[in-house]
Parts: sequence; C-alpha cells; structure tokens
Amino acid sequence: MSVKFEIANMHVKQGSTLKIKGKIDNDADGFVINLGQGSEKLSLHFNPRFRESTIVCNSKDSGKWGQEQRDNHLCFSPGSEIKFTMIFESNEFKVKLPDGHQVTFPNRLGHSHLSYMCVKGGFNITSFKYE
Repeated sequence: MSVKFEIANMHVKQGSTLKIKGKIDNDADGFVINLGQGSEKLSLHFNPRFRESTIVCNSKDSGKWGQEQRDNHLCFSPGSEIKFTMIFESNEFKVKLPDGHQVTFPNRLGHSHLSYMCVKGGFNITSFKYE
C-alpha cells in the first residue's frame, strides 16, 4: 500500500478532535489511517478491510505490532464519500463512523501528543482539520 497523505510535524494534544473527509476508491480493498509519533510508533492503526467486512485497529511500538482489535461494523463501501471524527483522549481513541457508530481503541502507548499522521491505500482525503 503506497502512502497517499503524510504529515510529520503535527502537534495534536489529548482532547483534540480530528475530522477527516474523503472518497474511497471504487476498486479499494481497504485503506489505513495511522496516528502516532512516527511510522514505527503508532498509537492508532485504523484499517477498514472490505474483503473481510471488518475494521482492524492496532498499535505499533518500535516496529512491533500489538494485539489486533476487530469491529465488524463496516457502514461504508468502495466508491462512497465519507467523514470520520477521531477523538484523541488520554486513555483511548474514539473513531466516529459516518453512521454514528463509534469504534474505541485504547491509547496503549500512553502518548500525550501525536505528531504523525499517514493515510495509505484506497482513500483520498478531500478535507482534514483538527481542533
């Protein structure tokens, strides 16, 4: 999966909300949104997989993956335009899906700020903001 969008010097603090809008490619198998402090230190790896009809979340510390967490609530599909709201809190991440369903994932690495974001695969960002 090639990188489509990458920011390396963000300063997102706990309590911040990221709003990401985009369009999923018509032929996408899935895509990835990574948040953390670098490509080998990911607090949140958010990976919708259309073939498996699941959303996989994970963390990566010093290049080693943690335990996968799966949520089978996949409310969007290839070709659709979607918006995600990602809330970064001290103990967890909350990802609000387009239909209002929320996926939560623990802040396993205990990061107090995020400096890195990367989007890979079949998702094209049309708008991105954090507050």
